[in-house]
Amino acid sequence: MEEKPRVIISHTRKKEPGNNFFSLSPRQIIPGGLFDFRKNAWEVYSQISVPNTSDEAWRRSDIRTLPVSSLQLPVINNYGTESKLPAKLKNTQPSINTGGRVLVTEYCASAFLSPEIQKKGVLFTDLRSAEKDQIDSIHQIAGRIVPPDEGKFAALTAAFARNGILLYVPRGVKVKSSLNGILWGTDPSLMHISHIMVWLEEDSSASFVLESASQNHQHVGMHASNIEILVGEGASLQFIDLQTLSQNTWNFTHSRARVLQNGSIDWIYGAVGSKFSKSFINLDLAGIGARGRISGFYFTDGIQHLDLDTQQDHRAANTSSDLLFKGALKDKSRTVWQGMIYVAPEAQKTDGYQANRNLMLSDGARADSIPGLEILADDVRCSHGATVSKLEDEPRFYLESRGIPKAESEKLLVVGFFKPIVDRIPQPGIQRRFTQIIQKK
Repeated sequence: MEEKPRVIISHTRKKEPGNNFFSLSPRQIIPGGLFDFRKNAWEVYSQISVPNTSDEAWRRSDIRTLPVSSLQLPVINNYGTESKLPAKLKNTQPSINTGGRVLVTEYCASAFLSPEIQKKGVLFTDLRSAEKDQIDSIHQIAGRIVPPDEGKFAALTAAFARNGILLYVPRGVKVKSSLNGILWGTDPSLMHISHIMVWLEEDSSASFVLESASQNHQHVGMHASNIEILVGEGASLQFIDLQTLSQNTWNFTHSRARVLQNGSIDWIYGAVGSKFSKSFINLDLAGIGARGRISGFYFTDGIQHLDLDTQQDHRAANTSSDLLFKGALKDKSRTVWQGMIYVAPEAQKTDGYQANRNLMLSDGARADSIPGLEILADDVRCSHGATVSKLEDEPRFYLESRGIPKAESEKLLVVGFFKPIVDRIPQPGIQRRFTQIIQKK
């Protein structure tokens, strides 16, 4: 069977000279161990065209109102200004159950890793510090999982990321305590751009919780990030990715996890913030017996626009993937989920599943749900499904008939709708945090 090109993976790679978009300059590239990589990414950025609604991946998401002229990169010389760090974050200490924490803002970073974990050779620090001391580890992964030519914003992030997080776990090391990373946007007028790199060597394991957040404000801001994850042979990663940005923030992310032979990843994704968000989420099962599970939830209100583009690539035999995304929508918000399971000709014995469930809480909300399969092998089991529905009258009537007010009964039903996703989270503390976010929304 002849292999065909994948439509969804090739998001946007048109090249048109002079497409600067943000009027950036290579002089704004920060120095350091990744300078050559960033300079090459700048060349890619300057050639890739700005995405528009004629591109398949961007058909339902229009960025023409993005205020590019008012958004600026942080000044390089201002980095390290501790006064820019909010007091409530500056005074936060890692919890007793946390093995490490890295906090990154546009202006500074702080990192903590328990001595016991450090002795095992684990690296968990901000990217600027890693560029000084751990450049060999960075070069093993930077741009190899999410190449700059993946898209305009992937190239932007690769070239102009001011900071980020590096997590490296050596062969055979099992990190039992959770490692927490926070990307905190402090200045609404700036582009907060970060580069996240995670590398687990053979037979290692770790749990990494990442939150992208910003304080509420009236000004428009922007966040962009590349998340590159490499799970080695027989390694296991639990990755929790939560986005709680201000509802005046534009958000663009490219996230990809490559899983090698007999490796596994349990990926939890949650999105409740931002004004506009376009996220590419890719599970790349590259080795025989690789496994991946992605569980996602989103909750939008007001005029929020959330566009999720998920891809499950089966590129080797005996691989399995399981994707379940659930979303609730209020007011005039809109969500787009476009999913694709791709099975290469050599990926026999593949088991792939994807589902998207949407709960409409207002007549003005809109959800587009577009599942897809591209199967080039003949001995596989793949399925998909999508639903869009309102709250059912019968369970709501049941609750109200027992004295529960209408608003409270609807809240209980929405929390129950998300429970299958929350139950997939093995950490009780994170479960409570997700439930609190849903209830508050």
